[in-house]
Amino acid sequence: MGKIRVKSFGDQEEEKKQERKLQNRKDLKQAKKTALEPKEEANEPAIKDVAESKIEEPAEPKKEQKVKKNEQKEFRSQKYQGLVVNVDKTKTYAVSEALGLLAKLQRGKFDETVELHLNTISAGISGNVTLPNGTGKKTKVAIADDALIAEVEKGIISFDILVATPSMMPKLAKVAKVLGPKGLMPNPKNGTITEKPEEVAKKYEGGQVNFKTETKTPIIHLTVGKMSFGPEKLTQNIEALITAVKKSNILNATLKSTMSPGIKLKV
Repeated sequence: MGKIRVKSFGDQEEEKKQERKLQNRKDLKQAKKTALEPKEEANEPAIKDVAESKIEEPAEPKKEQKVKKNEQKEFRSQKYQGLVVNVDKTKTYAVSEALGLLAKLQRGKFDETVELHLNTISAGISGNVTLPNGTGKKTKVAIADDALIAEVEKGIISFDILVATPSMMPKLAKVAKVLGPKGLMPNPKNGTITEKPEEVAKKYEGGQVNFKTETKTPIIHLTVGKMSFGPEKLTQNIEALITAVKKSNILNATLKSTMSPGIKLKV
């Protein structure tokens, strides 16, 4: 029979110690090798990206558009410039003289609207007047009811003036934010809140207009008719408006048509 090797307990312990030492040496050698390996290649793309991002110059703010806006001047055609020399800016014209001049300044191929612009002594001046010959524009007057309020809520506004009875005002309150900024909310000062809305509607359709200074500026802009009215009818409308606003409230007045230069008017 062959010999049988028998290991003692002490020999097994010694062998395990030797194996642990050998494994520790291997681990230490591998750690040193890993530490000595170059890391530049692994980090190179990231470093390159950072470098490139730093090199990129920030986009310059666009200043050209602002400069162009400041440099833009109001353009006037040669035809306009040829007409404006006929108006003496230092002179105030009588109504008849101003209307005669206005007829020579027409350059549109349509029936131009005649406008009266008044500078007043203060803001807050308002009222209404019925023009003897109307404005030349058909005024759409509506009487407030539930159906009309429903349309306004949908954004549909098909009228120039709105008349309402006092009982309808609470219902109109829910569309006040829509009508108010447009100047269409009924108001007792201009007579659009009334117990007889049908009668008021007829007056507005017959040529009654409201006038009011701008919120922050004492200026009133009014339409007095069309050039096709002729001097007589336009004079009647202008005089009616000046009387309604009151001469004592007017600092100066300017008359013009849609495409004409302004003519200073003697009040």
